[in-house]
Amino acid sequence: MSRQYLVAGNWKMNGSLAANAELMEGILAGLPANAPVEVLVCPPAPYLQSVARQCAGRIRLGGQNLSEQEKPGAFTGEVHGAMLREVGCEYVIVGHSERRALYGETDEVVARKFRTAQALGLKPVLCVGETLAEREASQTETVLRRQIQAVLDLCGIDSFEHAVVAYEPVWAIGTGKTATPQQAQDAHAFIRGELANRNAKIANSTQVLYGGSVKADNALELFAGQDVDGGLIGGASLKAADFLAICAAAQAQR
Repeated sequence: MSRQYLVAGNWKMNGSLAANAELMEGILAGLPANAPVEVLVCPPAPYLQSVARQCAGRIRLGGQNLSEQEKPGAFTGEVHGAMLREVGCEYVIVGHSERRALYGETDEVVARKFRTAQALGLKPVLCVGETLAEREASQTETVLRRQIQAVLDLCGIDSFEHAVVAYEPVWAIGTGKTATPQQAQDAHAFIRGELANRNAKIANSTQVLYGGSVKADNALELFAGQDVDGGLIGGASLKAADFLAICAAAQAQR
């Protein structure tokens, strides 16, 4: 089955009104009108509405995080999923390694956020991945299984019909290290296999992105893996030329 490639830019805590406008102008100017690849940007929450106005129906919009609460209320500092939808978001990242490591989000919290995102009409981008210590201890598959299982237990395999998975080896984020194309493919194949144990058809249609220091000069070989369906891009998504080169690498796989 042919899955559409998706290239998603996670801007993290970067940007300004002026810088975002310039970045979006650059991306739109260089993106082919009928690109066969989905393109998604995830700006910080305060900039979602202004970026939404520039998406022009050609770029999708996503949030970087959301509250696990299904109803709004007295949760100071949190962002409700309906708010993301109202300003134009179709996607939301859940379980990013920085949320897990810096803010203590457990597998169970991530699963609840995944469920809430779908309940409120958003497509979650579920991030999973192992630390360097876990990889060196040969625990990569154990960690991936545990993280995916938490979502399967709460939401069921059918939920992955409306979700994206992003494999982000924590040891390769912002460190200059990158998984080899074979390491990326092996992890993606394992993730797809975990889903296939429940439902092969859904597993085969689920986009699985690679999210560990993807750059213009390594995207082509990383995206060549048969189970790699694009990327979740960090720093390189903040430069239009680099992001466009990564989009072109995904288009070249078609």
